[in-house]
Amino acid sequence: MAYENDIINIAVLNFKAAPGDKESNLKRMIGFSRAAAKRGAEMIIFPEMALMGYGMFIDEDVPQEEKIRVTETVNGPSTKALEAVAKEEGIYIIFGMSEKLKEEDTDIYNSAVVLGPEGLIGSYQKIHPYGSENMWAKRGEKPFMFDTKWGPVSVGICYDNYQFPELARYYAWKGARLHLNPTASAEEVPNEGSRYAWQRCYRPHLEYLVLSTSIYIASSNLTGWDWKNSVYWGGGSFVTGPKTNPFEEVECATYLGDVEDYQEKLYVGTLDLSLATRHQCSDNPWGGGPDYRPSIYKKMFDEIG
Repeated sequence: MAYENDIINIAVLNFKAAPGDKESNLKRMIGFSRAAAKRGAEMIIFPEMALMGYGMFIDEDVPQEEKIRVTETVNGPSTKALEAVAKEEGIYIIFGMSEKLKEEDTDIYNSAVVLGPEGLIGSYQKIHPYGSENMWAKRGEKPFMFDTKWGPVSVGICYDNYQFPELARYYAWKGARLHLNPTASAEEVPNEGSRYAWQRCYRPHLEYLVLSTSIYIASSNLTGWDWKNSVYWGGGSFVTGPKTNPFEEVECATYLGDVEDYQEKLYVGTLDLSLATRHQCSDNPWGGGPDYRPSIYKKMFDEIG
């Protein structure tokens, strides 16, 4: 597959969402987007549920009617405000929010909205809501990619990427070299032991996606205490991607961010996407085709329904 451009300036950030306060979150998201653009970023990724905050949506004491009330469509006022910034700054903005497909709908999704220099591109609805998310979020049904000068860029949300590598492999097969992970990954109770345990879960899952696809993963996480101090988000936003060792084997490298950092912070850096070789999807001269064999896997999955 031919790509127009290999070099991208990208921003990820640890974002401390104000629980249940869309106005505050939106104001700061606009500020971070403009700051990222001034530092040369061409794309910024906000975490899962950054617009509304995550905690109130998993609180069983908050009526579903209230969660529906604060939820917007992609044509709602919050998206329109960020869309204006994307157009003005010429930047891609990806952010998490609860989404209704139509204003009158009562079904809501845990979604990631994608905006570009030309305006609204679309949204991805999380295919695998985690645990109690299923109490309020309807399951998404479709993968989502968007075309850019760097080729197709793909989106998965949190649990989609930690336990279901099939999604990232599908995207790599379709040509993606950059996969986005808006996430809300909790550290539980902040102390030295829990920090280590969280890092041992969060980072290796995303590094495995690199090893199994040879593409970049850009992850932005919430940070700090959420709704009623019920959950503590771990921050640790970073970009990991492939590097080739002297034996031509794929390894992982951290290109941007810091998994040990839980302060609210914006990271901006430059990636060379030509390093994302997607080698499993390329012809193996000794094998008579790519090592990745979706036609075989389809038969296997057809057997289990």
